[in-house]
Amino acid sequence: MIEAIRLDKHLVQLIQCSRGEAQKYIEGGWVLVDGEVIDLPQFKIQTQKVELDSNANLTAVLPRTILLHLPSEFNATKPTAALSLITPESHWQEDKSGIKLLKRHFSRLLPTAEIEVGAAGLMVFSQDGKIVRKLVEDAKTNEQEYIVEVSGSIAEGGLEKLNTKIQRDGWALPPAKVSWQNETRLRFALKNVHAGQIKFMCESVGLTVISMKRLRIGRVSMGKINPGEWRYLPEGTWF
Repeated sequence: MIEAIRLDKHLVQLIQCSRGEAQKYIEGGWVLVDGEVIDLPQFKIQTQKVELDSNANLTAVLPRTILLHLPSEFNATKPTAALSLITPESHWQEDKSGIKLLKRHFSRLLPTAEIEVGAAGLMVFSQDGKIVRKLVEDAKTNEQEYIVEVSGSIAEGGLEKLNTKIQRDGWALPPAKVSWQNETRLRFALKNVHAGQIKFMCESVGLTVISMKRLRIGRVSMGKINPGEWRYLPEGTWF
């Protein structure tokens, strides 16, 4: 029986490189085992065919950010619950980021800007500490855009009221920019969103919320990702 050996150790012997270089090649997604990309240096092999991609380079693996389209039927009580939707199989096929899919991109993902309770749409998970801090610590300055399906008849002057400061339990809610998209849909653009704010605002002018979808955070929009699918945030894109 052939003894199993670590992939990085085998690569050292195969291409005559250092152990550190072998690990960088593997972590960068440049090593194939029987035609499949394996990005774990500790992966054990025996008789499998190991190849190094002809385009391989030693560029360090960057932390990645993932944009998920949370489907309306997914009722997550915790943001991290939506991580179960992020798998290689649910990667949006039309992703044009040019980023090579690696298994390591699914580990150590942190949730960022919270989404309104009951809402579908854009959720952002990141391995990049700078982006996490931007979307969590600077939440008060990051504008979010929601499309809200409503029913009922809006009170007289209701739209004007939605565009002014509204009191809730004696506190002024953060201001919002609200406009009609059509007869049953409102567009909300607001910063520092408080949990339940949109539902409360709609009810204060006689409207009932049917559904909510977040389309944008800062300058980054969800795009045409299908519900339950995700794409990478392209390199150089910032919120």
